[in-house]
Amino acid sequence: MNAHEIDYEIYGEEMQYVEIELDPQEAVVAEAGSFMMMDSDIKMDTIFGDGSNQEKGVLGKIFSAGKRMLTGESLFMTAFLNIGQGKKKVSFASPYPGKILPIDLSEKQGKFICQKDAFLCAAKGVQVGIEFSKKLGRGLFGGEGFIMQKLEGDGMAFVHAGGTMAKKELKAGEVLKVDTGCIVGFSQTVDYDIEFVGGIKNTVFGGEGLFFATLRGPGTVYVQSLPFSRLAGRVLASIPRGGKDKGEGSILGTLGDIVGGDRGF
Repeated sequence: MNAHEIDYEIYGEEMQYVEIELDPQEAVVAEAGSFMMMDSDIKMDTIFGDGSNQEKGVLGKIFSAGKRMLTGESLFMTAFLNIGQGKKKVSFASPYPGKILPIDLSEKQGKFICQKDAFLCAAKGVQVGIEFSKKLGRGLFGGEGFIMQKLEGDGMAFVHAGGTMAKKELKAGEVLKVDTGCIVGFSQTVDYDIEFVGGIKNTVFGGEGLFFATLRGPGTVYVQSLPFSRLAGRVLASIPRGGKDKGEGSILGTLGDIVGGDRGF
């Protein structure tokens, strides 16, 4: 099915949300938990999968939902349909500090590949599927495994990037090396593989992991400065073990914090 044509506007700087304007009978689908607010006369409905195979009956719905389960996402998504007479608006918020990236799939040859938890919402009709890696090294060590998400269709989709986002336009044969967790997504013309960092000192003491991703053009690559896994790791590392931190508030604890700095976990 052709995706619904939707208008949108993105608000905010560090904690963004996207406001989508729906004409009568237009709809948008979103991940559970991303909803922020909506006008009256918008009907909210929970559906199997992404809503792109609803006309194919029960088997189409099960197949669509099954693809999402392979990526670790919920079997269900939420559809927001404008059942009123005039234009109505519905908004979706980013899950953590970062940027919302609008993707016009008609400008990406109908396909965009992204990390598994990057998808936020899309016009109804956009297919949210899976992209299998055909390379053993990428599947074992690439951070995203054998499976990434792919967005297909001719409508608008919105993905989320943590921190500050960089857009890189790669020429044919041009290579960009990226931390595996910092990839947001890339166009289907980009070749994605992983490469061993190399060197004993880099491997043992570098602290950047054993592998990084190599992205070879031509195509567009989007990179995030703060992947959620890195943010969660820092939060977990700062949690006191065994209850309250005994050094907190003491002279020795304060001096230790000064000496240790931000990385003294």
